[in-house]
Amino acid sequence: MDVSLVWHPSPNFGRRRDGATPDLVVLHYTGMETCKAARDRLCDPQSEVSAHYLISETGTCWYLVEEDMRAWHAGAGQWGDVTDVNSRSIGIELANTGSHPFPEPQMCALEDLLADLLQRRAIRPERVIAHSDMAPGRKQDPGPRFDWRRLARQGLSIWPSEPGAKDCPGKSESFDGLSRRFGYGTDQEPEARLAAFRARFRPWASGPLDQGDLARIADLAHRFPFDASRSST
Repeated sequence: MDVSLVWHPSPNFGRRRDGATPDLVVLHYTGMETCKAARDRLCDPQSEVSAHYLISETGTCWYLVEEDMRAWHAGAGQWGDVTDVNSRSIGIELANTGSHPFPEPQMCALEDLLADLLQRRAIRPERVIAHSDMAPGRKQDPGPRFDWRRLARQGLSIWPSEPGAKDCPGKSESFDGLSRRFGYGTDQEPEARLAAFRARFRPWASGPLDQGDLARIADLAHRFPFDASRSST
């Protein structure tokens, strides 16, 4: 792996439940003013919060929890039929307040880390998700400033095809059904799912649901439906 890791162990972890192994990667932003403050919180036993990795704005990658252990980063939520996301995922925190762009050194370090993780753990690009994907309405990270399309170009995530005039879904396909087929949880409000979807795939969009939303979620749902045969709670 090209990115160099700095071991800084957090006490906030446990064993993955029911023999689970990670087949998801969840990306977060820290929402704190400095990387040091975020690292201190992720390693504070009283916070009961952690992640496997923390990447600073300058590209330093702190390794906080062993990958085989269950870090406490995801909280309540769902992706596909996975409801214990912590047991099935690797969590990566990016030092960012949520209101500024992600610097180039940080993105390069993330790309190196993801390339290694996906190859070594046999994780599919569609299984790299946002915290907001699994917890719409409750979480917003890594937010609309994060460049998902850049990751997709390198095979480290996915991106919908740009819709053409013939790409609109049929009348029988609703955003609700398509978003659930893609992986958004069954107990999440449609409005929250739309906001999470747009934050990741259409950060420039606003207003009511439109054909651009429908065409993109249809493309994603048809090409990358969550794989129930590999999922469990």
